[in-house]
Parts: sequence; structure tokens; C-alpha cells
Amino acid sequence: MIQFRIQPDSEIPASNQLFNQIRFAIASRQYPPGYKLPSTRALAMQTGLHRNTISKVYRQLEDDGLVESLAGSGIYVRAQGHEGGSRLQSPILKEYPQAYKVVQLALDELLSQGCSLNQARELFLAEVDWRLRCSARVLVAVPTQDIGVGELMVYELEQALKIPVQLVAMEQLAAVLDQTSSATVVTSRYFIGEVEVIAAPKAVRVIPLDIHDYANEFNQFKNLPKDSCLGIVSISSGILRAAEVILHGLRGDEILVMTAQPKDAYKLQAIVKRAQVIFSVDQVSFSAVQAAMQAAMDDIIRPPKHMTSEKYIGTNSINLLKRELGLG
Repeated sequence: MIQFRIQPDSEIPASNQLFNQIRFAIASRQYPPGYKLPSTRALAMQTGLHRNTISKVYRQLEDDGLVESLAGSGIYVRAQGHEGGSRLQSPILKEYPQAYKVVQLALDELLSQGCSLNQARELFLAEVDWRLRCSARVLVAVPTQDIGVGELMVYELEQALKIPVQLVAMEQLAAVLDQTSSATVVTSRYFIGEVEVIAAPKAVRVIPLDIHDYANEFNQFKNLPKDSCLGIVSISSGILRAAEVILHGLRGDEILVMTAQPKDAYKLQAIVKRAQVIFSVDQVSFSAVQAAMQAAMDDIIRPPKHMTSEKYIGTNSINLLKRELGLG
């Protein structure tokens, strides 16, 4: 069971601390779709928070589309996008309500005969052939305020899929979808609820991507000596904000957490000179930190330990997306 920690002396409200920790657990698949969240009583005993506060956090998670409440059963992590088994709402299905069942039975028969899923798609839809030739339009949608995380996702997806991936600000997504008849929209599980609302009327697929759980990294951070300084660098302002909240929940004021984006040269230099450990969330940030460390070498008595993560998107999500696009 995940242990949530609340810092009572923090300037961050206790409800925000708990909300961000649970949201991270969902986004990193520590709480997968269908997982039953702890009861308010159990979480109150673990965190020391009032059950009303925990209920408020659960309502906020439900409002954001991350969990759903089942009467008499509990609170469960909500399945999203393709996970929920949702089907495109075509006018043909309204005119021929049994049409989908016919297609489903035919597909099952082909698969039972040894036909691969990609081969079956080729037989059913000419559009799929277009996708299998890597001509499908894959869109990454994120909020404008955190466009950096979209750049990170596009970089990793293009490396893994070997096809062009387009970054779209969430605020522009509806207009972009109006101009295309075929697209797959992907986004972080953090933003899936908002993206689904925009994409639903457009009859396009929305696939949530799980992020790396950073379990090893957080274990190392938990073991840092008291009064250490930890620097975190990322092209995503959202990742930096989430990291600050989560680390404060883990360590409170025991360690100093400094954050910067690669473009913030002044903050980057301050981190390089002050931190004992620097964690670069992405390769762009890693290169920027390496350059900053080299530039400040004469001013550094003891170079900081520099860590990085190989990826932001979880491996399982990449593999699933490959299958959905007919690339694997």
C-alpha cells in the first residue's frame, strides 16, 4: 500500500498535498485503472487528516475525471480512452444497431484462425492500411501553460514510433480536429479528462499515456541527508511544480528543493553551484545541466551528482500505442 505523507507545517494546504500525491500515483500506474482507493477511514488513519478533508480530495479527483464513485462499493480509478472499451459513435450504428456485433464476431473469427490484429484491420478498413504505412496523424495534446511536457512527449514518441508526431495546444485541439477526418490523440493521464471532453464530439481515438513512476529516483531522494539541496531541471513547468509538492510531502523542509527549466540560465547556474544532487528529468535538461556545470567548473568546489531518467513515458504505454497504430 502506498504511504502518503502530509507535512502539517507546510504552506501547501494538506488537501493539495494529498491530491497531488494520489494524482501522481494514478498517472504513474501505481494506482492502475480499476484500482480501489483506500477508504476515507483508512486514509485518515494513515495521514492524520480528517475524513471530511479526504472526501473533499476524492470529490476533486472525481470532478477531474480521474476516479469514479460506485455506490456502496467505493472509489475506483477510472478507465480512460481505449481502456474503457468505448466505441466510436458512428451514425451507421444508429441505423444498423447490430452492425458492430457483426464486425466484432467476424474479427474474433479471424483472430481465432491465426490472423493478426493488423492483418484483420487491413481486411476491414482501407483507412487502417493508411495508418499501417505510418501516415496516420498522431497528435499530442497538452495545455499551453505546460507546453514543455508536450515537447518531451513528442520527442520520446518520435524516437519510439519512428513517425512524425504533432504537438497541439489543448486550447487549439478542437480547431485542429475540425480539419482532419482521421487522427489519434495522445496525452498524459494528467490531462486525459479535459482532452476526452474536447475530442468526444470529433469521433477520434484518445489514448492516455502513463508516465515513468520514478520509484528509484524518489527512493534516493528520500535518503538524502538532512539539509541537502536537490536541484530538479525539466523542460516542463508542470513536472517541476508536481515534483516540488511531492518532495515536500516526503521530506518537508528537511531538504532544499530548487527547480529550473533549461532556458532559465540564472536559476540553472544557482542550482549547479548550490545543489549536492541534480536530477534532469529529460535529455534536453540533461545537456543544459552538463553545459552549466562545465561553465561553472572553476566556481564549484565539489561537483554535484548529476542524475537523469531515460524516459518520461512508461514502456507499456509505448508498446500499447504501437499496437494501436499497427506499428508493432
